Amino acid sequence: MNHFTDLNENWRIEKIEQVMMKGERRRRAGCNARLGEHGKNVSFPLVRITMGGMTGYSWSRVTRADADAMIGASVSEIFCEEQWIRDRFLSIQFPLFDWLAKVREIPVYELLSGKKCTSPLEVPCYDTSLYFDDLHLSSDADAVALLQEEAMQGYNEGFRGFKIKVGRGAMHMDLWEGTKRDIAIVNGIREVVGPQCNISIDANNGYNLNLTKHVLKETAQSNLLWIEEAFHEDDRLYRNLKEWLAAERLNVLITDGEGLAAKPIVEWAEQGLIDAIQYDLKDYGIVNWLKLGKRLAKSGVKAAPHNYGGFYGNYASAQVYPAIEGFMYVEWDEAQIPGIDTSGYLIKDGKVSVPPTPGFGLHIDDAYYQNKVSESGWVAEHTV
Repeated sequence: MNHFTDLNENWRIEKIEQVMMKGERRRRAGCNARLGEHGKNVSFPLVRITMGGMTGYSWSRVTRADADAMIGASVSEIFCEEQWIRDRFLSIQFPLFDWLAKVREIPVYELLSGKKCTSPLEVPCYDTSLYFDDLHLSSDADAVALLQEEAMQGYNEGFRGFKIKVGRGAMHMDLWEGTKRDIAIVNGIREVVGPQCNISIDANNGYNLNLTKHVLKETAQSNLLWIEEAFHEDDRLYRNLKEWLAAERLNVLITDGEGLAAKPIVEWAEQGLIDAIQYDLKDYGIVNWLKLGKRLAKSGVKAAPHNYGGFYGNYASAQVYPAIEGFMYVEWDEAQIPGIDTSGYLIKDGKVSVPPTPGFGLHIDDAYYQNKVSESGWVAEHTV
């Protein structure tokens, strides 16, 4: 069966435009175990493609040269049964999915899953904003109070899941003083958000095996959901950690895969050493994630795609969720960007409701976007 027979074979890419869209988080984000302050400003490349007189918007890092080479490509050259979009056009897959869903007048989640929702789609999510915002404080008690306040900000915004950055002793603080503060903050946040919320920690490879065990033992009372990037992926160390968790009767999941992940990580997950894979949704791409999701499901490995600092990944993750079996939670990095209306998405009781509007469910101010392209963006199109 050909799923693209509804597309006019004469439709071709007429224009590709790109501009950096800029906005702000709701508060400044501090350091993590290996990087300095992340700050309040956010930006991402927003691409608009025009094909068959219709437009699709989304995140894309496509270069001007590659875009020039794509102008004039027909729908039959772009789309395929095997993986939705051919390899040559994967750099613009996000705007292409937005375009295709708009052509069919359905949301991306319905396009990808092939299922029509009879009720509003609600997807579990977590607040990913709890960074090292306390390094200026000498008192652990003050640090705990600050992070408790930040967690409650997220709670009051509707989140019921939280990921806490740990690993202060890796670079920014004395090893044991930083580790002691990590533990105090994790347990302090559990105190204020209550027992029903999910809490995970992310060490950004700032721990070693023994530090990981120490922290997990000292935070056992907080019933962590997962530990992410405890140290760089190592099958021997993860096997040891798995055995130790079982002996300690600690039900903490091991998640990994963001960034420069070890090549055998999926195989290690299939062997039971890693519980969830976290390749970045944007960089790894929807097409690859759809393929990987099917593979992971065969061995019961979960999916928890990384999304931080990308804005558009919030909404793309929520749209992709129903199409990937075992997708646990959407990582949510709250921010606002002028020219993009996100009001169709609402977070309540730990879930984000996804609008049933065509495409990714975001409204882009066309005039605002056009002005930005004229000011600082680029346009690839046929020239006469």
